Amino acid sequence: MKIYTKTGDKGETSLIGNKRVSKSDPRIIAYGSIDELNSNIGLSISILNLKNRDTFSDLIDLLVKVQNDLFIIGSDLADPAYLLENEGHTPRVEENMASYLECVIDKFETELLPINFFILPGGSIESSLLHISRSIARRAETTVTALSKSQTINPAIITYLNRLSDMLFVAARLVNKRMGVEDVPWRSSPKY
Repeated sequence: MKIYTKTGDKGETSLIGNKRVSKSDPRIIAYGSIDELNSNIGLSISILNLKNRDTFSDLIDLLVKVQNDLFIIGSDLADPAYLLENEGHTPRVEENMASYLECVIDKFETELLPINFFILPGGSIESSLLHISRSIARRAETTVTALSKSQTINPAIITYLNRLSDMLFVAARLVNKRMGVEDVPWRSSPKY
């Protein structure tokens, strides 16, 4: 089977159920942002594996789980038949997926000192990559929220993405801590 089908050459694509839509449809933009997030998390996993797999094995395993969750989100968004009877076998996001991330956040925060200041994304390359994933997760949440204003979607997706960005923030701090790198505090710039 060839990877190219030529069915999208005129700027349209198919959703689950074979409905054709423009590639600029808000639904396509939403799950495209999920794909971008998934790819960037894959890059983070690769870099963490290179650095020290033993130090980050719990985080790597979590991020692989998140990648699988993001595939569920993508398929959920690609199937506009949410809430219809006998809708098929499309995997759907469930509320317990966000609850799981809350437990992970709580666990990771036990390793961290509390902060009462803003931090700049950075410290280490590994942490910076997770901050990039966090910002992509925020944008993905925005595109999915915009989609929800015009089309019916599974509301658990927005909750999951909101919790995921929180988890990625904590994970970025955790990576810095385990590497012995300080978080970079934001300091108000003097007037110019």
